[in-house]
Amino acid sequence: MAFEVIIHIQNEDPIVADMDTLPDPTHYSVIVTNPRRRDGRPLHYVTEGATAFIFPWTRINFIEVMEAEKAEEIVEFFRE
Repeated sequence: MAFEVIIHIQNEDPIVADMDTLPDPTHYSVIVTNPRRRDGRPLHYVTEGATAFIFPWTRINFIEVMEAEKAEEIVEFFRE
């Protein structure tokens, strides 16, 4: 299960990305996929075709883990 996270990088705007597992505090870096701006647009510094990205902990202020998308309720129309 992938986690959607918001990563707050020092001196940068926050980015949204996906993580396969939550990072361990003993690791030196964080690996993410599908990084994008909060509005969904691509990042200007990401090369097209890149699949995974490694950010060092020293550049990250904190990471927000977003709640998993809840299943949408299906509304069916019926006649009484």
